[in-house]
Amino acid sequence: MNKNSKIYIAGHRGLVGSAIVKNLESKGYTNLVCKTHKELDLTNQKAVEDFFEKEKPQYVILAAAKVGGIVANNTYRADFIYENLAIQNNVIHNAYKYGVEKLLFLGSTCIYPKNAPQPMPEDSLLTSPLEYTNEPYAIAKIAGIKMCESYNIQYGTNFISVMPTNLYGPNDNFDLEKSHVLPALIRKIHLSKALENDDWGTIYSDLDKLPIEGVNGLAFTDEITDILSKYGIEKKGSTVQVEIWGTGKPRREFLYSEDMADACIFLLENRNFKDTYSENQKEIINTHINIGTGKDISIKELAELIKKIIGFKGNLVFNTDKPDGTMVKLTDPTKLHSLGWKHKVELEDGIKTMYKWYLSSK
Repeated sequence: MNKNSKIYIAGHRGLVGSAIVKNLESKGYTNLVCKTHKELDLTNQKAVEDFFEKEKPQYVILAAAKVGGIVANNTYRADFIYENLAIQNNVIHNAYKYGVEKLLFLGSTCIYPKNAPQPMPEDSLLTSPLEYTNEPYAIAKIAGIKMCESYNIQYGTNFISVMPTNLYGPNDNFDLEKSHVLPALIRKIHLSKALENDDWGTIYSDLDKLPIEGVNGLAFTDEITDILSKYGIEKKGSTVQVEIWGTGKPRREFLYSEDMADACIFLLENRNFKDTYSENQKEIINTHINIGTGKDISIKELAELIKKIIGFKGNLVFNTDKPDGTMVKLTDPTKLHSLGWKHKVELEDGIKTMYKWYLSSK
């Protein structure tokens, strides 16, 4: 890529996309094409084709997706498989049709089987059943990998697939109904600290910025208390407690979004599809690249770390009637390291930076 190459970033407002835009701008790239969902609905086949025909981007970063945590994945199963397949089909096919030089497709490590070996290498894909709660999303992302591989093999395109581990960082989704575990814990513990201190100004401000099920900072106190309680934030006597789904025993790996963006641009600038598999392979499969740290932490340890960073003094209560999901989910980043990239931001520093961003964005 050169600094004036036309680069289309699909999903530029999301956690990954916004970090990628920031990274590209910091490196001097000046010809970035970004469209909001209102401007371009990526599930609309004709709209996407018209966009590619008009813009003819040289590079495409496909970071747009319908994403969410365990609750959202399990609740909106049809939405997750339909919307993600539609987005991928439209963007990847038109990238081929209109001669895109290189495309980077972003998936997720939830593509791996429920009982995959730990840490999870790329070649564990499709070796056994998926985790049920996120199966529709995972199947969509697996289809994206196979689509990139198939277009490369049949048409000679240069499409690369990367599978990031759990991401966090600025512009994350803090909607308690649909967010992933780390931003959800940050917001819940932030609100719990405010409730602990009878700091209703902070609670009103938080809900004004992002209402919970339509409840904003102008609602009656009882209504706010009820919605906080529904999401596990409540005062028991003089102590505030935060309910967390599951036992707290599952272990998860987390990667700072700006590290993820750096890995993506490194691969776009320096690596091609042919670098993702061995020349001796009889079958060209598992060409995707894990992007992670290779380090994990239990949900309980994560909650305790966030509690310490935020300064909450109340109790963390684990609801063991709720599902845990996969007990261990750790990537093997050996392939990524061999391609020349390794993460820089460690978890505690990343959470501190993210929380400062959350506070300043109010």
